[in-house]
Amino acid sequence: MLTLAAIKENPEEIIRKLAKKHFDAREAIEKVLELDKVRRASQVELDASLSNLKGLAAQIGKLMKEGNVAEAEAVKQQVADIKEANKKLEENMTSAENGITEILLSVPNTPCDMVPEGRTAEDNLVERSGGVVPALPADAMPHWDLARKYDLIDFELGVKITGAGFPVYKGKGARLQRALISFFLDNAREAGYLEIQPPYVVNAASGYGTGQLPDKEGQMYHCNDDDLYLIPTAEVPVTNIYRDVILDEAQLPIRNTAYSACFRREAGSYGKDVRGLNRLHQFDKVEIVQIQHPDHSYESLTEMVNYVQTLVEKLELPWRILRLCGGDMSFTSAITFDFEVFSAAQQRWLEVSSVSNFESYQANRLKCRFRGADKKIRLAHTLNGSALALPRIVAALLENNQTPEGIRIPKALVPYTGFDIID
Repeated sequence: MLTLAAIKENPEEIIRKLAKKHFDAREAIEKVLELDKVRRASQVELDASLSNLKGLAAQIGKLMKEGNVAEAEAVKQQVADIKEANKKLEENMTSAENGITEILLSVPNTPCDMVPEGRTAEDNLVERSGGVVPALPADAMPHWDLARKYDLIDFELGVKITGAGFPVYKGKGARLQRALISFFLDNAREAGYLEIQPPYVVNAASGYGTGQLPDKEGQMYHCNDDDLYLIPTAEVPVTNIYRDVILDEAQLPIRNTAYSACFRREAGSYGKDVRGLNRLHQFDKVEIVQIQHPDHSYESLTEMVNYVQTLVEKLELPWRILRLCGGDMSFTSAITFDFEVFSAAQQRWLEVSSVSNFESYQANRLKCRFRGADKKIRLAHTLNGSALALPRIVAALLENNQTPEGIRIPKALVPYTGFDIID
């Protein structure tokens, strides 16, 4: 959530920046400023009224001591009238504050200056790329056919048990999943991230804290009776560890990693883009999260992007990094870098990670703050990234490593799988 202080300081700058996300913020910002004037005017009037009440209270005491009961009663009535008026002032203030919060919850984060102009994914910038695209034969199979051939993933069984988008992993397919999770967690721990095992359901306050609510409410599975939400990513519970917390500056940066199943209701389109593992309603992912000092969050962003690059390189996958344009960014992000790997059988790039700096946007919603050496309390910056999401990694691994003898396992994964080929 944008801070009121930033809006008041330079409203035109906020409006200009949000235009890069193709969000017209003028009406919302003007309404916020109008409500803030009401709030401040009510506060000034209330403060003066409370000061007046103190004087009247002293006057009543004096009149009573002097035996001027009638005059004292008249002043008491005056006090009662003022208190009734104060209630209305307090109501005005509360209404204005609630109105400001409601509007700000509907306004996305401002993109930083490094975000390129653009409306769609076609306008994203390729930062860098690497790896070798394998030369597969003409009869190379997509991962859904390979999964059936080697009995790794049963998509039809998942439909029977639950519905589309909930595959069942079997045998070496299940072992490959478990191997990737352990591989990603071990690498994160070696990079200085503390492993967390979070809940897979969260309350509404947690959803609001990281920005999934109210923006993505329709994309989350909701447990109505308990008013709990299945998590779309481990970012939500892990970042909410620091909701309503004041950290000491010496604790920063905080680095956490977590594996979780992720649940997303988004249906998407039909066809090859969502076939097999390309888009699921339940999938596995390892997440990395940082809570950082505002002066160093962009150093952490670079560190996180470089770290994710090492993972795709160890998996021997062709990769590229995209800097997302304003129109393709998420509601909460100030800047995002997407990682894609090339799926040789499908002949297309598949997104496997997003690494984002939210600056103080999430922290303001979470009230995640730190106390500096000067004893002043400031909002922290939050960052997160997928490291990595499994489905499309598995798709690319199966497709890119198919050989006449079977599917080759990258060397880095062999100690985790216990086998070097799927045959």
